[in-house]
Amino acid sequence: LCQQLQRIYKLEPAGSHGVWGLDDFQFLPFYFGSAQFIGSETTPAASLDKGLIDREGDEYLYLQGIRFISEMKRGPFFEHSRQLYDISGVPRWEKVNQGLGKMYKAEVLGKFPVVQHLVFGSLLSFSSA
Repeated sequence: LCQQLQRIYKLEPAGSHGVWGLDDFQFLPFYFGSAQFIGSETTPAASLDKGLIDREGDEYLYLQGIRFISEMKRGPFFEHSRQLYDISGVPRWEKVNQGLGKMYKAEVLGKFPVVQHLVFGSLLSFSSA
């Protein structure tokens, strides 16, 4: 839904940190997508390869996210998506997934303006710090 709105209204998928962070709405596909690659022979460096994105972009969430950003933004990838470009230099998907999990916890779930809208219950508890 977010991607459709961004396409229709020509919105750029930039988050609160702009080029230096991942968009809050786009974050989870990269997290889950990196988990899809754990144990595969595809390296994080290959995730920016246009040929791989064209061949397997419909199968992997991470590649779908890269493809969407490439369609929506202009210029060299390393300029408009610095965080993702830097992630491509990590040697293993396990480390990418672990890092994205920590980043999501800190940058999304750790921010009160985001979590104030979540419904907490027995499955998803919240304790004030």
